[in-house]
Parts: sequence; structure tokens; C-alpha cells
Amino acid sequence: MALQEFNEYAEKAKSLPATTKDADKLILYGLFKQATLGVVNTNRPGIFSPKERAKWDAWKSVEGKTKEEAMNEYIAKVKQLKEVA
Repeated sequence: MALQEFNEYAEKAKSLPATTKDADKLILYGLFKQATLGVVNTNRPGIFSPKERAKWDAWKSVEGKTKEEAMNEYIAKVKQLKEVA
């Protein structure tokens, strides 16, 4: 799996339609963070930051995946969302 392909799909993800569901965006966010940074390295945001907390939870939910697994799943998810659009 080439990092170049991952970066290509990261760019494509930026042009997903506005109708893309928040749940799908969170999946992409978690996979992107896991692929680029690895395991969650911050504390969970507080209850008064619901958006940041949801993003953190999405990242935490893919914690066991390797960077390569996360990249592969990210690419597959972007492809899937592009087909639906």
C-alpha cells in the first residue's frame, strides 16, 4: 500500500458532497488519524465539546488497527462514498 495512494484519497475526501453523513465523516476522521498518527495520544475532550469528543471517540474506535490497515480502510471508505455521491 503506497502512501501516495492514501494521500490521493485524502485529497478526494475533501471534495465529498455536503450531504455526506456525519457518521461517515467520523469514520474517515478516525481512520485518517490512526493512519497518520497511530494510537490516540490525547485525553478525551470534555462533555462541553461534543464535536471534538465525537472525533476523539471515532479515532479511539479504530485504535487496534495498524497504520496500513487504517490507510486501506480509509481508501475503501472514500471510494464507497464517492460511488454513492
